[in-house]
Amino acid sequence: MSLFIASIASGSNGNCYYIGNEQEAVLVDAGISCRETVKRMRRIGLSIEKVKAIFISHEHGDHIRGLDVLSRRYNLPVYITPATQQHSRLLLDRALVRSFRAYEPVSIGNITVRPFPKLHDAIDPHSFIVSCDGTNIGVLTDIGSPCEHVITHFKQCHAVFLETNYDDVMLQQGRYPYHLKKRISGNEGHLSNKQALDLFLQHRPDFMSHVLLSHLSKDNNNPHLVMDLFYEHAGMTNIVHASRYEETGVYRITGRNEMYAPVSKLGQMSLF
Repeated sequence: MSLFIASIASGSNGNCYYIGNEQEAVLVDAGISCRETVKRMRRIGLSIEKVKAIFISHEHGDHIRGLDVLSRRYNLPVYITPATQQHSRLLLDRALVRSFRAYEPVSIGNITVRPFPKLHDAIDPHSFIVSCDGTNIGVLTDIGSPCEHVITHFKQCHAVFLETNYDDVMLQQGRYPYHLKKRISGNEGHLSNKQALDLFLQHRPDFMSHVLLSHLSKDNNNPHLVMDLFYEHAGMTNIVHASRYEETGVYRITGRNEMYAPVSKLGQMSLF
């Protein structure tokens, strides 16, 4: 069974990622408004009615800004750790809150979501592998460094939302104050273009068909720069920029090593 994936929003102004099969789907994070989330999904032929749950990676505003309204309006369960919920200060409907723990899989219909811990400056941050019938999608953003948890799960991914937050030179020469530069580039900050590329080159499995470059900094990165960097080494892996300003296309990912083009906004599929 294939999984369909799309970035609804990716960046410091909001993050939201869609992973689903023909029957059901999950969202990872809800960092833009409910209205904008639904509008962007509809533009690429995705239905909010298929979404059965929202998984929250950590409590920073760009990952939870639209969560309370989206959850209540569409009666969506929110999977969140108790520490993250406490520090989020969100007024969530208690009946819709579900807790999760690292390495304990959660079943949403035929979809399985496996949380695992990561390094980031949040109270209890997690990344996720979303799976269905042997197809694995990684959501690996807001990562200070590629720890063993990240490397182990990256090796399992047929497709991945991979953080490429900043270019080292742009960050160091940019306008941010020293303390913020240190935070971003620290072990609990964000993943640089070089760190992400090293992870890709050293640990990419042969069956990885798509990498969606995610959570790019507006001030400290450039989409053309990082796309060119990955294109040079991509081989048969499709490289996609996940924008802060708009949704990506929808991509069909399968564990059977078949390569597919994006699903169009009219829902049509074409083979490469």
